[in-house]
Amino acid sequence: MNKKNHYILIGIYLFMALVAGNAYGKDSDELTNPMKSSEKAPFTLPALPYDAKALEPNISEKTLNLHHDKHQQAYVTKLNELVKGTELESKTLEEIIMATAKDESKQGIFNNAAQFWNHTFYWNSMKSGGGGKPLGKLAAQIDKDFGSYDKFKEQFKQTGVTQFGSGWAWLVLDKDKLKIIKTSNADLPMVHGQRALLVIDVWEHAYYLDYQNRRPDYITIFLDQLVNWSFAESNFNMKLF
Repeated sequence: MNKKNHYILIGIYLFMALVAGNAYGKDSDELTNPMKSSEKAPFTLPALPYDAKALEPNISEKTLNLHHDKHQQAYVTKLNELVKGTELESKTLEEIIMATAKDESKQGIFNNAAQFWNHTFYWNSMKSGGGGKPLGKLAAQIDKDFGSYDKFKEQFKQTGVTQFGSGWAWLVLDKDKLKIIKTSNADLPMVHGQRALLVIDVWEHAYYLDYQNRRPDYITIFLDQLVNWSFAESNFNMKLF
């Protein structure tokens, strides 16, 4: 490629990036990290990052519509009601979560704020045509900290299966080490000083219409067919020195 065509190509890429940024109305950090937002109350429910049919047959359109449009929307609506007229109304979602996590008198606010965040993170942890093994630096770190991808997969599945009742199974970065953790109800890694890389929702409403009581099958499908390693990699790279 000659120098003239090289610069023309660069110009095209820059123009496309500018158009994408304007189209979504987000700054460059928010374009690369969908979890970063300066939005304050009243909060609005973000759209799914894909069409509601995109994850079929692994997760049905009916499940996604119910889970996103009803369950997550209920958390957003209740959160707005609870923070209206309080000092938390001027804070971002993450600021609300951190401010209320250890305060029993604000448990309702924490639960709704955290569940709002958790679900948005879960949607981005999946994609159409996902699954399989990660690549790049994250793959190398998984091999280092778990021994191999297969050992990671076995541990992640076991963590999700053994979460009693409602909750989440996470891949997190704890200082400079990868860990797999489970949390109950609305609990999430950020309040424990950990960075979330990906998550699977193991509340029954996340999978019951499609898998009934077969939670192990749901987790296997998540890892083999749905997990968005690009999203996990971007979260991992944000923490690298």
